[in-house]
Amino acid sequence: MSHYAAAIGVVPRALADPHPKWWHISLKVQEQGAATDLIPLPGSDGETFHLLMNLRNHTVDVSTSEGELLSLSMTEGLSSSEFGNRLLSLLGDLGIEAEYERAKFENEEPRAYDPQAAGLYRIILLKAAEVLELHRSGLNGETGPVQLWPHDFDLAFEWFGTLAVPSVDDGDAREQPSQINFGLTPGDRSHSEAYFYSNPWPFQDSLIERELPNGARWFTEGWQGTLLPYAEIAGSKSGADKLAAYFRAVYDLASPLLTA
Repeated sequence: MSHYAAAIGVVPRALADPHPKWWHISLKVQEQGAATDLIPLPGSDGETFHLLMNLRNHTVDVSTSEGELLSLSMTEGLSSSEFGNRLLSLLGDLGIEAEYERAKFENEEPRAYDPQAAGLYRIILLKAAEVLELHRSGLNGETGPVQLWPHDFDLAFEWFGTLAVPSVDDGDAREQPSQINFGLTPGDRSHSEAYFYSNPWPFQDSLIERELPNGARWFTEGWQGTLLPYAEIAGSKSGADKLAAYFRAVYDLASPLLTA
């Protein structure tokens, strides 16, 4: 699924109104799966379109504000390159053309798509998004939206502190606000199994001595932050409460260190 999501992500990257934090390329969780925000329809007068990764019907649906709808199945075992090229061709059938960054999805390995796993993941996304939204609503200060990043399939949002932190971005020196990320990932090179995370930035080593609840731990093996294995709460009737308590504990410990 994540490789097909990368193909979806090149579309808002090329055509959506740009956001300085790249929020324009993200997907938002919906009942049927995850969708882009509305994207201006090229050459139109205020018309829009959006893409939906439909984890119920196992299709990617392209809908326009004029009522047009085209769908592409995700169940044919296509490589990421094949799927991405078909998707962009489908957009072309609607007159939607752009200079797309095809390298973002190009990969020739066949990709198996398991409808049962996708259906389970849809439910996990909905439940995780609900906990993240509730946690987000209880925080003081500026936050970003809860969003699914197509390049790595992380579902996350950011809380922003008030410290200005010097950083270098693409060779440009600038200041960025301190922050804490709260999210869920299906796994990566640093930890292959699905896990929740909450990562303060900049990270202070003094935090490592502080206790975390419900099986969460501090993590410094490739990145610095905290990790709660999905397996710690999977199937638990109190899983949502345990997850919320974990997110809150990290915020309570780290946010005072990230506020001027």
